[in-house]
Amino acid sequence: MSGLLALLDDVAGIAKLAAASIDDIGAQAVKSGAKAAGAVIDDAAVTPKYVQGLPAARELPIVGKIALGSIRNKLIILLPIALLLSAFAPWAIMPLLMLGGGYLCFEGAEKVHHALFPPKGHATATGPKLSVEHLEEQKVSGAIKTDFILSAEIMTIALSAIPEEAIWMEAVILAIVGIGITTVVYGSVALIVKADDLGLHLAREGRSGAVRGLGRGIVRWMPAFMRVLTVVGTAAMIWVGGSIVVHGLESFGLTAPGHWIEHMAEVASDGLGGFAGAAHWVVTAFFDGILGLAVGFALIPVAGLVARLRGGDKAAAAH
Repeated sequence: MSGLLALLDDVAGIAKLAAASIDDIGAQAVKSGAKAAGAVIDDAAVTPKYVQGLPAARELPIVGKIALGSIRNKLIILLPIALLLSAFAPWAIMPLLMLGGGYLCFEGAEKVHHALFPPKGHATATGPKLSVEHLEEQKVSGAIKTDFILSAEIMTIALSAIPEEAIWMEAVILAIVGIGITTVVYGSVALIVKADDLGLHLAREGRSGAVRGLGRGIVRWMPAFMRVLTVVGTAAMIWVGGSIVVHGLESFGLTAPGHWIEHMAEVASDGLGGFAGAAHWVVTAFFDGILGLAVGFALIPVAGLVARLRGGDKAAAAH
C-alpha cells in the first residue's frame, strides 16, 4: 500500500511538473508572438491584395492555400533552421534579427516613399492573358514567397524572445507561435476578403432596416478600413524594425541611440502619474519608428542598386 501511495505521489509530482511546463510554454508563446506584432499586422494587411481580380467563389480557397503554404514555411523550413541556430550558432540570431529588422524598415519606408512620390506612369502589360487557374496559381505562389520572408522574421523575433530552454520546449513554443499567428492572420484575412459579400447579403436580405443599414455600412466603410489597415501595418513594420535595430546596436555596444530614446521617453512620461507608462511606450515607439524610417530610406537606394546589378547580370546572361 505504501508503495502504491508513493507511486501516486510521483505521478502527481510529474503531472504538476507537466502542468507547469505547459503554463510556461503558453506564456512564452504569447510573449514571443507579441514581439512579432509588426510583421503580423503587415502580413494581414498585405495578403488581401492576392485575391483581387479573381472570382469571389475562389477567395476563401486561395486564402486557405496561402495559409497552408505559410504553415509549411514556418514549421517545415523555418522552425528546424531556428532550432539549429539556437543549438549551434546562437551568435547568429542577433545579426539575422537585425537583418530582418532592416528589411521591415525598408519595406515600410518604401511604402511611405510610394505614397509621397507615386510613380508618374506604369507600363501597360503586353504579355499573354493568363487563365483564371494560372492567375490563381501565380498569385498563391507570390503570396507564399512574400509570406516566407515575413514568416522568417516572425520566427526569428519569436526565437530571440525565448529564454534559454531545452530544445524540445523551444520547438513547441515556436510551433505554437507559428500555428497561432498563421491562424490569426489568415482567419482575419478570410473575414476581411468576405466582408463585402457579407455586407451585400445583409443589405439585400436583412429582415430589418437596422440589419440592412449595417450591411450598407459594411460595404461603404470597407475601402476605408483597408486603407487604415495598410497604414497601421506600415507604421507597425517601421516601429518594430526600428526597435529591433536599436536593440541590436545595443547588443554590439552602440548604446547611444537606445539611451537617447529612453531618456526622451522618461522626460515625456515624468509627472504623468497613471499615464506615465502609456506615454513612455508611445514616445519610445515614436522614436523607434523615426529611426526605423531613416534606416529604411537609407536602404532604398541600396536595394535599387542591387536590383539594377541583378538586371544587368540577367541581361548579360541572356546575350
